[in-house]
Amino acid sequence: MSPALLTAVDSTSHVHLIIGSNPLAGARCSRSLEVGAIPKLIAPSDADEIHYGLKKRIDDGQVEWLKREFQDDDLQRLGRQEVDHIVDAVFVTLGRRDPLSLHISSLCRRLRIPVNVADAPNLCTFTLLSTYSDGPLQIGITTSGKGCKLASRIRREVVSSLPAQLGAACERLGTVRRRIWEEDHAADLAYELEGEEDDGAQKATFNQLISGEDRDAARNRRMRWLGQICEYWPLSRLAAINDEDVDTILHSYTTSGKEGGSSISSSGLRGAKGGQIILAGSGPGHPDLLTTATHKAIQTADLILADKLVPSAVLDLAPRRATLYIARKFPGNADKAQEELLQLGLAGLQAGQIVVRLKQGDPYIYGRGAEEYAFFAGHGFRPVVLPGITSALSAPLFAGIPPTHRAVADQVLVCTGTGRKGVAPTPPEYVPSRTVVFLMALHRLGALVESLLLLTKDGDGDDDGDDDGVKSGWPRATPCAVIERASCPDQRVIRSSLEYICAAVEEEGSRPPGLLVVGESCGVLHRKEEFGQKWIVEEGFRGLVEAVEDGGMETIVRMSKEEVKV
Repeated sequence: MSPALLTAVDSTSHVHLIIGSNPLAGARCSRSLEVGAIPKLIAPSDADEIHYGLKKRIDDGQVEWLKREFQDDDLQRLGRQEVDHIVDAVFVTLGRRDPLSLHISSLCRRLRIPVNVADAPNLCTFTLLSTYSDGPLQIGITTSGKGCKLASRIRREVVSSLPAQLGAACERLGTVRRRIWEEDHAADLAYELEGEEDDGAQKATFNQLISGEDRDAARNRRMRWLGQICEYWPLSRLAAINDEDVDTILHSYTTSGKEGGSSISSSGLRGAKGGQIILAGSGPGHPDLLTTATHKAIQTADLILADKLVPSAVLDLAPRRATLYIARKFPGNADKAQEELLQLGLAGLQAGQIVVRLKQGDPYIYGRGAEEYAFFAGHGFRPVVLPGITSALSAPLFAGIPPTHRAVADQVLVCTGTGRKGVAPTPPEYVPSRTVVFLMALHRLGALVESLLLLTKDGDGDDDGDDDGVKSGWPRATPCAVIERASCPDQRVIRSSLEYICAAVEEEGSRPPGLLVVGESCGVLHRKEEFGQKWIVEEGFRGLVEAVEDGGMETIVRMSKEEVKV
């Protein structure tokens, strides 16, 4: 059975026909009124006693009661004038055994009118979701007719995990988005306000590099920053957004590209002496993969300066007294945002605070850790550096890829996919027994893969017209994998080959942070011929599970491929 197409329908002033007079009919009328529709009830005047809630709505004039049996022409006579009096939706509450249910369903299908029949999924063209509403935020859960009670339970579990006031945050951020567009438009930097689909996958170009010379860089700067906030800030932080935060976002980046300052909370100041800086690695993402030392550092911090890619599950460990600042980095703004972090950290140190610079992965693996060490040491504050589990080695493990394997791979090379100022680095030569892990590469995946496939003996990708410039690029069939959000609940692995990996990411979209693993080791536990397609997508990660066995605590790692899409 194919999944249903879930949509949000603007039902303002629509006419909903409700057949029946039972409590379910009352619930259907209530739901119609909630979404701005006009419910019309059809039930005989001598029907079983009208439900008291429904009767009150009828008495208040909110529901029109047609005291008679259903007539076939009701479907084409009781609707809105602008749609030739055809009703917009029909709810039959009589149950599957009533012959009228089948009759009305058949009529509606013939007229292409959406119809819902209680307890009869086979007679429905649509079903109602178990919903939660908080202002503009709406969440719906469906089990596709397999169990409404279960859908309600799942909805409650999902909603209970959300921070309070998230709907208000949606409203505020929507207002910010509109104001940014209007202000930039007024400044003669008009551009189309993109229509957004709530279920749309993150585009592969979400983190695409932008150079300072790009004509559209200024006009897009604030909108891109807003997108980064929505993507990377913890939901608890988004839910607590206030008017001051809104003003900060609006003035963070002007259309001329200048940066506005950000204030540091004065809470937790320790005086003019005793400032301490800690450069700490947060690991690949899962909070259980933090080192004990980093966890203790987070708990004692006054000021936490976090990479934007540090997951909310880790940021949630920060004590309430600590000030949390998330880097305002996005492609094309990395250097400015980095300088801002350094200045914020220095200000905190000079005020006597314990400052934790929380970095994704390990501080010294493409994390600018040594640069930050030198900066703070140069200002008289010698950092303490705490290691983190690098995703370069842990992400392949979580994806079922052994970077080394006897008779397959005897060496591992960790590379960056992006050099300084966005310059493409020199691609590594092809060594059959080598596994290569590319960090920070997905935003320029196409260029990277092309450079590998066209690699020449002199390593510059150009024959230079010399006889020795024989093509010795990587085989197109080399197994590879893109691993995104490793160790997080929404981990995704795309398995393919160099020939098709770019098409796969373009089709599936981007879910940063991610990395690329290339080499025969990618096929040790997952052979390409076993899935027989150009690529497969594996969704989900159950993470670290603690199990009690024989009275002792045993920690096991269990990876769950909740969904495999071909």
